[in-house]
Amino acid sequence: MIKTTLKFELDLDFKLLAISSQLKDYIFCFKINKQLSIDFCKISDLELPFNGGSENNYFSRYYFLTPDIETEFYIVANKGSDGFLVPEMKKADFFILIRNYIDQDELKQLMMQLNKMPDVLVALEVDPKKLKSKENLIF
Repeated sequence: MIKTTLKFELDLDFKLLAISSQLKDYIFCFKINKQLSIDFCKISDLELPFNGGSENNYFSRYYFLTPDIETEFYIVANKGSDGFLVPEMKKADFFILIRNYIDQDELKQLMMQLNKMPDVLVALEVDPKKLKSKENLIF
């Protein structure tokens, strides 16, 4: 009998920034919108199974699409209703997930602007491939 094996690889084609800030999610997005001239809007919460699927955990989520190059930006809260989105990064309060094209210089500029904000303790780039719970970031 011939055995075939299916290899499954997650599509991690995005940039990820981890942000530490003590603000509530809606205040954080308001300040980013104001200081960086971005227009993040609240979208439906990210819903993930919790405790083996018996309950769901909800994480607030915000979305912005650049009109010219169609780069998608998501802000996702790391702390949800019953736990963390990425448990190995408990000190991160928010993640900015960037899909489609963003230039490395633009990414550095964004991190620099975020780090200059008085309410942001730190903003840094994270390699999603090195995270244990990377599958939580695919939505």
